[in-house]
Amino acid sequence: MTRKQPTQRVEVSFVGAPPARQIERASGVSDVEVDGRTVRCLVCGSFQPFLEALSGHEVVSLRACPERQAGDIG
Repeated sequence: MTRKQPTQRVEVSFVGAPPARQIERASGVSDVEVDGRTVRCLVCGSFQPFLEALSGHEVVSLRACPERQAGDIG
């Protein structure tokens, strides 16, 4: 049986303009939405490529929570 990679819904806010293109190109990142200085996206699996995309940009806040999948109870 193959384990499904965990998916997190992420919201990150920046001091200046967000590195949207780097985030969009990061492995495991999808559904990227930019709203001013805030980026919302899904990160599947490892957070490392996502975090590397943020390098050099000052983060004000970062929030991540598990994305509910079809069939989840609760």
